[in-house]
Amino acid sequence: MDDPYTDSEKQLMLRLARETLELSTTARQVPEIDLESLPPSLQQPAACFVSLHRRDNGALRGCTGTLVPRRPLALEIVEITLQTAFNDPRFLPVTAGEVPDLRIEISVLTPPKPLTFDGPDDLVKKLRPGIDGVTLRLAGRRATFLPQVWHAYPDPEIFLSLLSEKMGLGPDAWRDPDIQVETYEAIVFEEA
Repeated sequence: MDDPYTDSEKQLMLRLARETLELSTTARQVPEIDLESLPPSLQQPAACFVSLHRRDNGALRGCTGTLVPRRPLALEIVEITLQTAFNDPRFLPVTAGEVPDLRIEISVLTPPKPLTFDGPDDLVKKLRPGIDGVTLRLAGRRATFLPQVWHAYPDPEIFLSLLSEKMGLGPDAWRDPDIQVETYEAIVFEEA
């Protein structure tokens, strides 16, 4: 996939997330954004995820996002940074004291596409580890793993089993004939 963002645009997005994290945890404010002053790429609607990792050991401290474009990317980054810092149900809200020790990673997503397949074996064959982000839907539930998750779980069957459990179902839910699968790609960049 071609990367449509320049290095300076990526740095701008990371600074925006960092400023949001700092302002929201210290002053309970969000940055003022003048969309007109930003590059056109940040004015376009795009879906994204913001992940927070501890600098010392790389442990996840929060990760949330949206799978469908809802607002201009710059505004989405602010919104998702707030959501990740304060509303990831797996973690307590981020405090001002933690912010200097957190590293920000942003994933800008391509639009999701339905994946057609004939049964579990075909599904495993059609997935592209390290490239595809995967969303499973079944019985009114949904869960996704970003493409980066393949680094931790490169085996497609283990990846799908863990994603099924993330959905709140058993590890074999991905084998259900009614499972719906979507894939997407991500442009991923992070603070140094």
